[in-house]
Amino acid sequence: MKTLYREFISTTLLILGISILIGFILANVVYVIFTKEEITQQNMEVAEQIVHVLEEMHVSSHTVHPFLESVGQLGYQIYLANRSGEAYFFGEPFEHSRLPHTMDQVLSGTPYMGKDGIWDQFWMMGHFSNDIRNTVGLPLQIGNQTYALFVKPASKILFSDIHMMLAGFIVAVAIVSLLGVIKMTKRLIHPISELSEATKAITNEDFTYSLDIHRKDELGQLAENFLRMQQQLQHNDVARKSFISNVSHDFQSPLMNIQGYGDLLLLPNLDEKTRLQYAGIVSDEARRLSNLTKQLLLITSLDQSGYPVKKSPHRLDLQIKESIKKHQWSLQDRNLTISYKLDKAVLYSDRELLAIVWDNLITNAIKYNQPNGHIFISCTTAGNKIILTFEDTGVGLSEESAKQVFERFYRVDATRKKDGTGLGLSIVKEIVTLLNGTITLESELAKGTTFTVIFLMEGHDESWNKNGVYG
Repeated sequence: MKTLYREFISTTLLILGISILIGFILANVVYVIFTKEEITQQNMEVAEQIVHVLEEMHVSSHTVHPFLESVGQLGYQIYLANRSGEAYFFGEPFEHSRLPHTMDQVLSGTPYMGKDGIWDQFWMMGHFSNDIRNTVGLPLQIGNQTYALFVKPASKILFSDIHMMLAGFIVAVAIVSLLGVIKMTKRLIHPISELSEATKAITNEDFTYSLDIHRKDELGQLAENFLRMQQQLQHNDVARKSFISNVSHDFQSPLMNIQGYGDLLLLPNLDEKTRLQYAGIVSDEARRLSNLTKQLLLITSLDQSGYPVKKSPHRLDLQIKESIKKHQWSLQDRNLTISYKLDKAVLYSDRELLAIVWDNLITNAIKYNQPNGHIFISCTTAGNKIILTFEDTGVGLSEESAKQVFERFYRVDATRKKDGTGLGLSIVKEIVTLLNGTITLESELAKGTTFTVIFLMEGHDESWNKNGVYG
């Protein structure tokens, strides 16, 4: 497997190699354009001085060799040849000493200026090699004899101590840089490897994996985001398991009742009154199951991010009045009174979802009200806000219960398990949030509960007339 560590090291080495290559090419270009001619001219001046001294002062061939020997000891490489093929070397010997056509050129009086081929011109290192072609050549006249004199600085001069120190410095920098890159890579890869292990743990539903990453850079931010994600996934996992457990329990209880009373209905000696009683229980439990199934389907749909919200302008006050009419029989059955003060309020929102909200809030106020209790509903507008309240004189909630009442399957006590599913208020919360509203409650034990729903109006539609008719 191609690891990130290897890829990072390989990329670094590739960049280093490309940088060295580009630097070498640029150095060659600078040498050829600016430096080579200057160095050649300096070597030519040295050669001219040697020729001048020999022609003016050493007119005898017996003194030429000792003089050239002394010059060679000063750090120069010299090659001396004549037409008859006699050749002499002074100073450090050349590794390559063949000059095929250059000898006749110099002997005929034309100076030799070193390498001049296209490739040789560009290849800088070739100018510093121990090759006789890197010399400069001039004709030398000693008495009646013509010689060709070739001169170049010795390699020890070209590669002096300072050059060796510079080369050592470059090598040391390269080694230290490479070691630094390796160490830095390990430091960068370690948290990524740790995050990879944590991801594997989450895949195996282990949400307790501890990350030991303390950084202030992007990797540190990634680790912090990962920890938040881990905590959220752990919370979601607990909620999911709790949801499944609650659903299983809520389905099991009515199913067992239906099965038990269904078996009792099969008894041959069952009187009519008892049979009707058992049949009523079976019907109530079946209705409870149907209601639970509908609510589960609704809350599952609301959980999806792409739930289709069908918005249209409609009168909230009229819609709430319609919902109150649907519950008149429940109010009379429980001997409850209801009053309302509903100002005209137009909201651009989903009519069907809002109907579910009003139905659940009114049902909740009826179900948990006290005998001969009262319900008061209001709808007012304040600026761009629509404020709706549902107040009852019911059993109320404790402070702790009020904090959890919007959670799924939450029931305050055993008395609330009779007809409820524990999903009604959680559905109300989901819908109000989906429609960009807020819902809060105030409650006191034995005195009642008030739910407050607030929506922001999204502007005014001119086609909505005074009578509340669209069009």
